[in-house]
Amino acid sequence: MREIASDVRFSLFLTVHPFKGFWDLKHERRGSVRNGVIIVVLVTITEVFRRQATGFLFNYMTDTTRINLLAESLAILIPVFLWTLANWCLTALLDGDGSFRDIFIATSYALVPLIIINIPMVGLSHLVVEEEGAFYYFFTSFAVFWTGGLILLGTMVTHQFTLGKSILTALLTIVGMGLIIFVALLFFDLMQKMYAFVFTIVREIVYRM
Repeated sequence: MREIASDVRFSLFLTVHPFKGFWDLKHERRGSVRNGVIIVVLVTITEVFRRQATGFLFNYMTDTTRINLLAESLAILIPVFLWTLANWCLTALLDGDGSFRDIFIATSYALVPLIIINIPMVGLSHLVVEEEGAFYYFFTSFAVFWTGGLILLGTMVTHQFTLGKSILTALLTIVGMGLIIFVALLFFDLMQKMYAFVFTIVREIVYRM
C-alpha cells in the first residue's frame, strides 16, 4: 500500500514538475513498465466512463448503451502503442537516448492529467447549463494540452533533445504513426486477398475431384 501511495504521489508530482519528474523516471528509475500499464489502463477506463456518463448536453453519444467498449478502449491503447513504436524507431535514427521502455513509461505518465481532469468533468457536465458550457470545454481542452505538453517535455528529457528538436521529433512521430497504420492496412489487405485467392483455388480443386 505504501508503494502504491508513493507511485501516486510521484505521478502527481511529475505533472507539475515535468523536468524533474521525467529525469527521475529515466535516471532514478522512479517509474516502471507495470506502473505505466496501470496508468494507461486507468486512462482507458476513465475515458470510457467519460463517454458513458457525461451529461447529455456535452455528450455527442446519443445512445450511450450502444458504446462499443472494445473500440473505445482501442482508441486509447493503439495510439499509445503507435506513438511509442514510432518514436522509438525515429529517435534511434536521431541518436535519441531513450529506449522503448523509457519512451513507453514517459508517455504513460504524461497521460495522468487526463485522469485528474476527466473524472471531475463528468460530474461538472451534470451541473452546468449550456450557457456555462465554456467552463466544461475549457477544462477538457486544458487536459489535452497539458497532456500534449507533458509528452513533448517527456520526449525532450528522455532523449536529451533541445526543445526545437523535440517538437520536430513529435511531428515526425505523428507522421510515422500514419505510415505504420498505412503499412498495416496494406498488409491486412494483402493477407485478405491471399486468403481469398487460396480459398478460391482450394474450392476449385475440391469441385473438380
